[in-house]
Amino acid sequence: MSAHCQLTGRKPGFGRTISHSHRRTPRRFDPNIQRKRYWLPSEGRHVRLRLSAKGVKSVDLIGIEAAVARVRARGEKV
Repeated sequence: MSAHCQLTGRKPGFGRTISHSHRRTPRRFDPNIQRKRYWLPSEGRHVRLRLSAKGVKSVDLIGIEAAVARVRARGEKV
């Protein structure tokens, strides 16, 4: 499963870990991705979305219908 949010589009960031001796090694900052299942009343079925923690809060704020519309507008399959 790729570490990206279907709603907000958040993807991993890349950087470097710096040790105590200042050696730099590459690392990856993954977003907090959760699999959430929502009831979609307009279609009479459940949808399963891969959302970041901020994406879950956005669904709570704007509603599942608007969130699914935004996901589909981004070209993601729901």
